[in-house]
Amino acid sequence: MALKRMDNIGIVVEDLVGTIDFFRELGLELEGRATIEGEWAGRVTGLGDQRVEIAMMCTPDGHSRLELSRFLTPPVVADHRNAPVNALGYLRVMFTVDDIDETLERLRRRGAHLVGEVVQYKDAYRLCYIRGPEGLLIGLAQELS
Repeated sequence: MALKRMDNIGIVVEDLVGTIDFFRELGLELEGRATIEGEWAGRVTGLGDQRVEIAMMCTPDGHSRLELSRFLTPPVVADHRNAPVNALGYLRVMFTVDDIDETLERLRRRGAHLVGEVVQYKDAYRLCYIRGPEGLLIGLAQELS
């Protein structure tokens, strides 16, 4: 059996509406929202009785998705949103944008701030990390070719 694709990346948030608005500003589209609950869901996650509001966001090309989740029950038990970029575990999500400066300006109005600085890698990319809603680490890349 061969791997077919990566379906989505899941991110747990407190402010689902604000996070949806932020990623819409970045350029993702809201595919749908739902409440996930029931015995089957708890069997998948190992959390037992759970109730989660989710929103599925899709990139404009239709190939990549973010699943934003807000846990109603059980409560969130850990918070690693402000971990430094060299912490173990998942690091960040990176998006390719047309114009990194324009994108930064729009996202700053939604509370994003630059982690380091915008740098150029060879003649290929301009790159930066930002902290978005709730301290989420997000990478931005602008292709220079």
